Amino acid sequence: MKFTFRVSKSPLPKTNAHVRVVKQSWQLGTIEGEVSAGQFVWNFQWSFRGGKLAIAPSRGRALIQEPLKRFLEKFDYQLEAGGDYFFTIRAQL
Repeated sequence: MKFTFRVSKSPLPKTNAHVRVVKQSWQLGTIEGEVSAGQFVWNFQWSFRGGKLAIAPSRGRALIQEPLKRFLEKFDYQLEAGGDYFFTIRAQL
């Protein structure tokens, strides 16, 4: 049996996401902010003690939920209120 694989020369689609931290509370264990990617803008609340992420509005939420959660899990203790941060999503939004 012979298999042939084609490798696409076109790069994977990418979209840059912009995160703005609006409010942070170490006492409550939360970070609140806004994330935008492509034409979409969402508000989020991250509970870093419980690992829970709430995103509104629901339109397009499935596109950003996992990438944003991974970003927050990795950098939540480095984020500051008033800060602007960026990460790349491997998808075209």
